[in-house]
Amino acid sequence: MKDELYMQRCLELASLGEGYAAPNPMVGSVIVFNDRIIGEGYHKKCGEAHAEVNAVNSVKEKEMLRQSTLYVNLEPCSHWGRTPPCADMIIEYKIPKVVIGMVDPFGRVCGEGIRKLRDAGINVTVGILEEKCKALNRKFITYHSKKRPYITLKWAQTIDGYLDNNRDASTPATWMTGQACKILVHRMRSTHQAIMTGTNTIIRDNPSLTVREWFGQNAVRIVIDRNLRLTDDYNIFSGEAETIIFTLSENLNRTGKIFRNKQIIGLNRPDDICEIPEYLYTRGIQSLFVEGGAELFSSLISAGLWDEAKIFISQSSVKELNGTKNIQPYGIKAPDIPGRLISKEIIDGTMLVTSMNKSEL
Repeated sequence: MKDELYMQRCLELASLGEGYAAPNPMVGSVIVFNDRIIGEGYHKKCGEAHAEVNAVNSVKEKEMLRQSTLYVNLEPCSHWGRTPPCADMIIEYKIPKVVIGMVDPFGRVCGEGIRKLRDAGINVTVGILEEKCKALNRKFITYHSKKRPYITLKWAQTIDGYLDNNRDASTPATWMTGQACKILVHRMRSTHQAIMTGTNTIIRDNPSLTVREWFGQNAVRIVIDRNLRLTDDYNIFSGEAETIIFTLSENLNRTGKIFRNKQIIGLNRPDDICEIPEYLYTRGIQSLFVEGGAELFSSLISAGLWDEAKIFISQSSVKELNGTKNIQPYGIKAPDIPGRLISKEIIDGTMLVTSMNKSEL
């Protein structure tokens, strides 16, 4: 039970790096001497010291390390990257026992850190709270195991299952949720490296897709504009964040002045949404947040290109939304999500439903 207790503390520490550690995993570390925590640390930001280093540095009397146990939720790295190998540091300080939550799926580590520690005579235990460790770093794991970003879908719908009403494009959308839900969505944006939407959503709602109601970094904005219908005066093309436009390859020779100095990627397979996650993988983008419309959501769901869905269900019906015409169809129906229900919670009268893809970890 003590191992589980200290590993849970590692997970709590690791979560403090959410939104900043990527593309590195979230890692926390605890050092225990005679059933007492003498050191703690977590990976604060990509490029900075790893969790194990910060934990060791926090120990005032380094000689105590030779009789201590180091806990860490992810296998210590064994290779040189932006920082030296953590496994080497553990060996150098002669820490006799290491307890690890899970094996690192990254190919350059993946068991090598454990092997190096054991070859040095260190007692290594692996698999403590393993499922919780995997859940925390599911984006990192998906990126390395599936060779694509972890994809989160987010939408708000009416209680009768509509994403939007049949309003004119000139009529502003009705907010279906309150301020608390808006803040939560901005927090979600801050924990993903990229955020994607489609042409129709931009034309109807003109979103900025930036982080304004929460602390954190803006994600790379991904726009699907297959036929180059957009102009550069939409909010999505502001200088607040990097924006990448995906269009049909045949349109690349007619981008002209409108999209000058913009990043434009040609799609070779017009009806294949898979090209976009494939490209983002090559860019090192491990997580993708999707705030689009029914067409984009349906394409991703049909292709199995989603891992998690965050669905906000308001108490309003579609007929109660501003500008709804009294003709059928009353609006745009929300997609069916063939996932596994994870949780339901009420936020300011709005129900937030979280589902996971059945094939997810």
